Amino acid sequence: MLDIIHHGGATGVTGSCHQLILNQQESLLVDCGLFQGEDAAEDSFEQLQIEFDISTVKALIITHVHIDHVGRLPYLLAAGFTGPIICSIPTAKLLPLVIEDALKIGFTRNAQLIERFQAQLEKQIVSVPYGKWHSVVSDHTGPSSGTTRVKLKRAGHILGSSYVEVSYQDAATGQKERVVFSGDLGAPYAPLLPAPKSPHGCDQLVLESTYGNRRHPDRRQRRATLKAAVEQALANGGTVMVPAFSIGRTQELLYELETVIHQARSPQWQSMEVIVDSPLAARFTQVYRELKPYWDKEAQSRLRSGRHPLSFANLYTVDSHAEHEQTVEYLAKTGRPAVVIAASGMCAGGRIMNYLKAMLGDERHQVLFVGYQGAGTPGRDIQQYGPQGGWVNIDGERYDIKAGVSSISGYSAHADQKDLLNFVKRMRRWPHTIRLVHGEQTARAALKNELESLYHRKGKQVRVLNG
Repeated sequence: MLDIIHHGGATGVTGSCHQLILNQQESLLVDCGLFQGEDAAEDSFEQLQIEFDISTVKALIITHVHIDHVGRLPYLLAAGFTGPIICSIPTAKLLPLVIEDALKIGFTRNAQLIERFQAQLEKQIVSVPYGKWHSVVSDHTGPSSGTTRVKLKRAGHILGSSYVEVSYQDAATGQKERVVFSGDLGAPYAPLLPAPKSPHGCDQLVLESTYGNRRHPDRRQRRATLKAAVEQALANGGTVMVPAFSIGRTQELLYELETVIHQARSPQWQSMEVIVDSPLAARFTQVYRELKPYWDKEAQSRLRSGRHPLSFANLYTVDSHAEHEQTVEYLAKTGRPAVVIAASGMCAGGRIMNYLKAMLGDERHQVLFVGYQGAGTPGRDIQQYGPQGGWVNIDGERYDIKAGVSSISGYSAHADQKDLLNFVKRMRRWPHTIRLVHGEQTARAALKNELESLYHRKGKQVRVLNG
């Protein structure tokens, strides 16, 4: 059985980085993400360098471009990695934007260095179509000790997201093994993206467990909750602040808000501004528009009917920092009803922080969480203590929470417990070993129990490991 070493994401929800050891000379790396929240607190220095041996790494495979899956890529290249970076075609378009932003935040603002780095990145990216086997580049300095191929399949998490199938055959023994890395799996019926379909089967499965102990409401319920949260702020004459990742969640929310506005008869809805206060999110949204062929059938049908779910009349984009400051001041003072979508998704930085500082203490406003809030992040604290009228520490200062706080788990881009179990159940050949990653301890424990029960009911054997 092939060995797997986890360099992040094994005991927490961030920092995903998994090394598949093929033999003594060859290995593959799946993702190279940044630690966030409490994970970062423990590894704040280590994550700024690649402290594991990369001499055998023949290729890096990127499942998707969220920062907790690609954020350490600059450090990997700085450590001397020159191999191919294999990803889907949409991810190849999105990755340079994400890395440019990551470089400016945590690496350098030197334009020449960034340009040089991006040029190197472009040379190493190898984009492959979904569903096609791709031979991994071998070390040509000596005889190959095995045949290794990878295949990417749609994961339904964000545009371009993939799960990875690795097929390995040992040259000496002829022994074959197939390993699947789930990456982050999306929930069925998510806006814009088709749901993931399970592979035929595998020997080992590395499975995310973010919501391994949760069930999401259905799409109709979550859209109703979204509408209710916005209407509460409209009634109060306030702003709905939505912390959201620039890629994936922002575009899904725009899609759903366009639906609600289209169906609403209220003049308030028709005149309400939807503000995306993130230059990066605006750039991602433009790329999403360019990649319409990768949208699902519902979104394609909506386009044919003449509607534009990512570019509608109520939608405004805030670009410059000066515009951002003016928008925060204007909404805080006037109470004009609006929905503001801004990064970061866990309130760990970014423009959402200025909105929170200005409006958390005003009961007219509403904070709406639509995604997972990592332990140790301000987002988790607001989500946990806000409904009790608590307070949160932001940049060393105490801010009382008087604004309304609500959460919609159904808008998570992650599969829930049922979806994760179905990913395994719908395989023709179930894995004999499942390694649970990308989840808090309680979520991993709950999913482990459910998986073991599933196998027991079917009379099958399985080893479920924590990482």
